[in-house]
Amino acid sequence: MGDDKKAKPAAPVGVWSTVKPFVNGGASGMLATCVIQPIDMIKVRIQLGQGSAAQVTSTMLKNEGVAAFYKGLSAGLLRQATYTTARLGSFRILTSKAIEANEGKPLPLYQKALCGLTAGAIGATVGSPADLALIRMQADATLPAAQRRNYTNAFHALYRIVADEGVLALWKGAGPTVVRAMALNMGMLASYDQSVEFFKDSMGFGEMSTVVGASAVSGFFASACSLPFDYVKTQIQKMQPDAEGKYPYTGSVDCALKTLKAGGPFKFYTGFPVYCVRIAPHVMMTWIFLNQIQKLEKSAGL
Repeated sequence: MGDDKKAKPAAPVGVWSTVKPFVNGGASGMLATCVIQPIDMIKVRIQLGQGSAAQVTSTMLKNEGVAAFYKGLSAGLLRQATYTTARLGSFRILTSKAIEANEGKPLPLYQKALCGLTAGAIGATVGSPADLALIRMQADATLPAAQRRNYTNAFHALYRIVADEGVLALWKGAGPTVVRAMALNMGMLASYDQSVEFFKDSMGFGEMSTVVGASAVSGFFASACSLPFDYVKTQIQKMQPDAEGKYPYTGSVDCALKTLKAGGPFKFYTGFPVYCVRIAPHVMMTWIFLNQIQKLEKSAGL
């Protein structure tokens, strides 16, 4: 009888241990997004050429009010529920399998980077439709009134994109989105795990100092690795045809080459301070929230 009682919880525990990294990843990403959304809004407007951070902020407050900073929040949350759930969950599963294959020893940096690249690709493929909806919603208010699509929320944006442009349009710009996600996640995930080992084992930091320090390092590397790809991705996703129906770029490579020719390599780092201020805190908060969620689960015996 005693054996039966012990055996019964095995199935749910097995399911939960598989699902847990995905649930935790999505929840921590969504919590971080609620805090970061206004900065993200300003970053997109700067990339669309509407001036400096101060100019964009004052113009938005004057013309559209405080609510404008949270335009696209539903798409941001949907993106985290898909993209971050998939990337953080798959990264934990990939690293666990790699550590198992490595006989329990910590992974070398290149293996963590490979796991980060793979997790980024998986996450971006799953999250691309929500990401497109977010960019479209944020850029909508910048268009002339006649060209605005006036999306009410993320699901309305997704519905309109499918109705007007077909299902495959949901993955418009998915190429640069996936490449950007691979670069960001390689920087973010590998540097975080490496920094945790460094701060905890080499520097002897406490738990919270380790998480905050590693999160800051992770945020910087995520920003530096991904901004050029983010810039190209944003240009592709927001482009509109001219009077003759021609698009300004034929694809991400064309966009990158034209940008390089017109503005040089630093053009890709347009808005880097704001991008860093947007990405780094989001990365930091995702890791901090994730750490707190895991502690709560541990104390609850989950």
